[in-house]
Amino acid sequence: MTSALLSVRGLTTTFRTDAGDVRAVAGVSFDVLPGEIFGIVGESGSGKSVTAMSVLNLIPQPPARIEAGEVLWKGVDLRTLSEEDFRRTRGSEISMIFQDPMTSLNPVFTIGQQIADVVRAHHDVSRHEAHERAIETLDLVGIPNARRRVDDYPHQFSGGMRQRALIAMAIANDPDLIIADEPTTALDVTIQAQVLEVLKQAAAKTNSAVMLITHDLGVVAGLAHRVAVLYAGQIVEEGTVDDLYYRPRMPYAWGLLESMARLDQRRRGRLRPIDGHPPNMLRPPGGCRFHPRCPYRDGNRCLSQEPELIEIEADHRARCHYAVAPGWFSPDERLSEPEAGWHDRVRSREREAS
Repeated sequence: MTSALLSVRGLTTTFRTDAGDVRAVAGVSFDVLPGEIFGIVGESGSGKSVTAMSVLNLIPQPPARIEAGEVLWKGVDLRTLSEEDFRRTRGSEISMIFQDPMTSLNPVFTIGQQIADVVRAHHDVSRHEAHERAIETLDLVGIPNARRRVDDYPHQFSGGMRQRALIAMAIANDPDLIIADEPTTALDVTIQAQVLEVLKQAAAKTNSAVMLITHDLGVVAGLAHRVAVLYAGQIVEEGTVDDLYYRPRMPYAWGLLESMARLDQRRRGRLRPIDGHPPNMLRPPGGCRFHPRCPYRDGNRCLSQEPELIEIEADHRARCHYAVAPGWFSPDERLSEPEAGWHDRVRSREREAS
């Protein structure tokens, strides 16, 4: 089996607020393999961006603090490194594309200057060599007339071109991993598709792995190899894209899929939104964190016992007391309205299987 490039184990990050402590990331664990695109999906406030910022030690401390966990980069725990050693790794071996291209670029420096500065921060090269590298990366991400546009300022670029410039900056040092945090924020749909294709091609040309953070399941379907679904600071399902789209085992993942339009399957009736709201993270619910919104909840077990993230099959994990093996429930059974005897049917099948 291929060794993981990045292994996150039990990552826990808490924010101190006037109202109390908020555990935004609660024991998150995942691997990113060399050359793969790994997606992290969830609603706003689920902990996606905090996870990424914690991995890179960019979380503001205080008010945040990383309470526990390991961030293993090529087998070395990044949390044990000095800030200087961490800074050398961050930007050269691991790079990040931030959410908003409008604010991620400095308006008083040219695009070329900003890319060249990233190159010179990690390599002993001349200004001319760094400038040429900026032109090369801008051309790689599809900026027309890159040699002429390299001296333009951010306000002279459109939103899509600014995002391409951020991708150019991210790949300028040939990193092994690119962390892309909502890279298509505030872009229209056609430009989103172009930017995502540029990211995919750039990663392939530089042989970089990508950790793609998004709330858009369509983006994940088109790009990612594997995906983790976050809810209330926890991973509730993880597997291949096919696992998530065709064999989901956690009701939150079912709800996400039932609430989106899909062309790959015929539906009965209208799209179904997930009822309720994400939990208040100052006082998350006991038991399963999704139980207040889950139509399949068990009034005893789901409310009182926190489910573990269990392996359903190879490379497929789910956090649910009733995350049953593939084939135990047909799509029609899963998508039907919950019945009072649903849990009895689950237990009956569990007994039959054992």
